[in-house]
Formats: sequence, structure tokens, C-alpha cells
Amino acid sequence: MPEALLLPATPALLDHKAAWLERLEHERHVGANTLTAYERDVRQFFQFLGSYHGRPATPSDCADLKTADLRAFLAERRRDGAGPRSLGRILSGVRSFVRHLEREGLASAAGAAAMRAPKQPKTLPRPLAVPDALAVTEEAGAMASSPWIAARNVAVFTLLYGCGLRISEALDLDGGALRDPRARSMTILGKGRKERLVPLLPAVFQAVDEYRRLCPFDLAPGTTLFRGARGGPLRQQIIQGEMARLRGLLGLPDSATPHALRHSFATHLLAKGGDLRTIQDLLGHASLSSTQIYTAVDGARLLKVYEDAHPRARRARAG
Repeated sequence: MPEALLLPATPALLDHKAAWLERLEHERHVGANTLTAYERDVRQFFQFLGSYHGRPATPSDCADLKTADLRAFLAERRRDGAGPRSLGRILSGVRSFVRHLEREGLASAAGAAAMRAPKQPKTLPRPLAVPDALAVTEEAGAMASSPWIAARNVAVFTLLYGCGLRISEALDLDGGALRDPRARSMTILGKGRKERLVPLLPAVFQAVDEYRRLCPFDLAPGTTLFRGARGGPLRQQIIQGEMARLRGLLGLPDSATPHALRHSFATHLLAKGGDLRTIQDLLGHASLSSTQIYTAVDGARLLKVYEDAHPRARRARAG
């Protein structure tokens, strides 16, 4: 490989990439994980363009991209093992970057806009059964190394199931949150910094109060509510590890993850008569179509109950 190709792009194009990522972070409030993925995807796109032209990619290489160019890039990523979901994200990132260049007067985004995203496989959320979800919140502290860490784990899992929070939303809570037991709801800053109200159950206050009482660190407003063993902000990997241990303790499947508690929150509300619009608001979904997937989950559950319980269904299966 020529020495010039050790860099995927010219300094000018790399500067445009940095400005694009900064805009996504500070103006569009794109999350850190998405930013990391987009940076990697666009860097790989620069490498693809550089290999084609035999030199580092330049802004002019992105000026008038054709759908054939993007199709060839996605085909290369597919050969490297990227699945439909990853390919959809890759295309989304490249489109966003090309639109950024278009706003700067350096490119046309027509080709990227005309490119159809790969068809995504239809997968259903896998919520826990009600007894299993309750067992997770009750046994979350069973294997903790100290009483305060046990109380912390119970509080986090109770928030995930009791309020339908994403794990990142729970771990981002301020030290001043959940102090007034008379409050019936709290405001959560979700994806895209979109605010929503979530209900607060007595069990949530009880779990957080017990954690506050035992926690050896100052949980003042302006600090992080949930702490790691040394007092720093609690990391998602710690809670994911705790969930893995709970799976072994309770005999739960691999699909029992912290995010499955959010799915359980929505599915169990729907099963008890909650309407989709309300559940959409509680979850913070931008589109109702994101929430409608839970109707398929509940329908599948009802069908299984029917097949397991109805005499004619059992007889037909036996025959």
C-alpha cells in the first residue's frame, strides 16, 4: 500500500468529519455509542474510497456519490460480516455525513438519499414473565459484596422494571432525584434529549431510599445518583454483569437482560389494558410504530396460552 494510503483521507476531509461529529453531539444530541459507531463507519467509507482511487479520500470524492458507489461499499461491509442492522446504521451515518457536506456546499446528497436501506429482520422483544421480572427486582442484591451495593442493585433494577427506563437513563439520574416520596412522576431526559414523564411507584421510592441510607458516598444534587464500588459513576457493564449472575441464580434465559426489563414494563402494561399511545409516551418512543411491536409480543403470548390450555388445541397438537 502506498504510504499516502496509510491515512484514509486528506486533512481537509478529516476536518469536515470532525465538524460533523461535533454538530451531531452538540446540536443533535446524538449519544456517545452512536457517535463512536458513526465515526468508525465513515472512516471505513473513506478507506473504501481511498482503495478505489489509490490515494487518500478527498472532499471531491464525496461531491457526487452515486447509489452504485454506496451499494459497492455496503457489499464490501457485508462480505466482512456486517449484518442487516449494522448495514442500516452504516448507510445512515454515511448519509448524515454527505448531508453535512451538502450544507457546506461541497456535495450533493441525492445519491445517498436515493439509496434504499437494507431490509431489516423482524425481531420481537423478549420480555420476562411477570414472576421472573419481580424475582429479578427482589433478588438483585443476593450476590452483592456489601449491603449498600445490594441495595444499589435492587434500586437500579426496580427503576428499569417499575418505570420502563433504559439502563443509560437510570444511570444518568442526578443525586437529587427521587427524594420526595409525594411525587407521582419524574422527568426523564431520553434519546435525543427528549423529555418525558414516567410514573413513580412506592416500590421505587422504597428501593432508592434504602440505597441512599446505606450508600457511603455523598449523593448530593449535581452528583451521580448511582455509584460504583469506589464512588465513581456506575457503569452499564456492572449492571449487565449483575444481570448475568441473576440469570444463573434464577435460571433465566440469555434474553433476560437489563433492557428486557424495559420490554417487560411495556408488555405487562399492555396485557393489563394499557393503551398504545400511553405506553408510547411512557417509553419515550418517537413513533407509534416502535410501540406497536408489543402488540405482536402480547398476541404471541396469548396464542401460546391458548395452545397450552385449550383442550382442542392440545388434542390437535397431539394428533
